[in-house]
Amino acid sequence: MKLVVAITGASGVKLGLKFISLLPSNVHPFIVISNSAKTAIQCEENKDALQAIAQYTVYEDDNISAPIASGSFGSDAMIILPCSMNTLAKCSVGIADALITRTFSVMLKERKKTILVPREMPFSSIALENMLKLSNLGVIIAPPVLGYYSNQETLHDMENFLIGKWFDLLGIENNLYKRWGTQ
Repeated sequence: MKLVVAITGASGVKLGLKFISLLPSNVHPFIVISNSAKTAIQCEENKDALQAIAQYTVYEDDNISAPIASGSFGSDAMIILPCSMNTLAKCSVGIADALITRTFSVMLKERKKTILVPREMPFSSIALENMLKLSNLGVIIAPPVLGYYSNQETLHDMENFLIGKWFDLLGIENNLYKRWGTQ
């Protein structure tokens, strides 16, 4: 699977990095990190946090000629994790001014599975309208909302639950969390 993983400048960049680190070997990530995300990483993590993804293909957000910006590249799916409200708004109105939003527009026109993980609370009415519009276009809106049935006890457990749910949406097999009705 060719999976585009975009990390934008919202709180929760750690989830995006951890998501990438847990991908199985049959999933090939193509990563884009916005400049705002790099700032968030410096604020929330540390300057070495990006070393964890150094072995993958990583594109600069201003590189709109990157292969993932074309439908002929054949990406299978895309996730924007976390998705800033700025990126969400641009996606909802078709602004493709950077690699992340250009790739999103390609995924939309190609009708490929696309997941946005908005990280904001509470959501404004404008953000909710944008999410509804995108959902009606087939985009999956999957904010980081916990399901307490899996009995998370640590932050690590909570993160694994969320990442497991996003893997499920992408059809990536995983055992990252306790599923409903299991012991």
